[in-house]
Amino acid sequence: MTDNLRALSITLVAEPKQVKGFTLTQWRIASLAPGDQGECVLALQLSMTERAAYRFNLTSASPRLFVRAGFSGQTPKPDAITASQDVAAGWLDGEQQVLEAPMPMAIQVWIENYLARHGEAPLEMRKKKRKGAGRAKEMPTKEQPQ
Repeated sequence: MTDNLRALSITLVAEPKQVKGFTLTQWRIASLAPGDQGECVLALQLSMTERAAYRFNLTSASPRLFVRAGFSGQTPKPDAITASQDVAAGWLDGEQQVLEAPMPMAIQVWIENYLARHGEAPLEMRKKKRKGAGRAKEMPTKEQPQ
């Protein structure tokens, strides 16, 4: 494996759920572990552009991994995984199913090492405007000869 790629094994389970007299099937991640021994194996690839999102996730009370599993309302077919809540939000905006699971400690340590090697994402700071920018300027008036 390269320094930004890890294989993760994922097992999904369907659970019937009663909602107002109807039975719905709700899917969840039953197991998620490093390695390629599960029924579904996905590659978690870290990206330099998502470093701030990784840090945000790692500093949360419960770091999570997010799995894209096809379109909403269909039987889930996991096809991508991320540690970035921003990427997962983009998937949800595209009407994709996103399942989440606690991040294994081995993956947390791996992401911490990645951030240590490549540095934290630079803070996006607004550029300061030059003095007087955006303000109406007084125009010198010519005195009219009388």
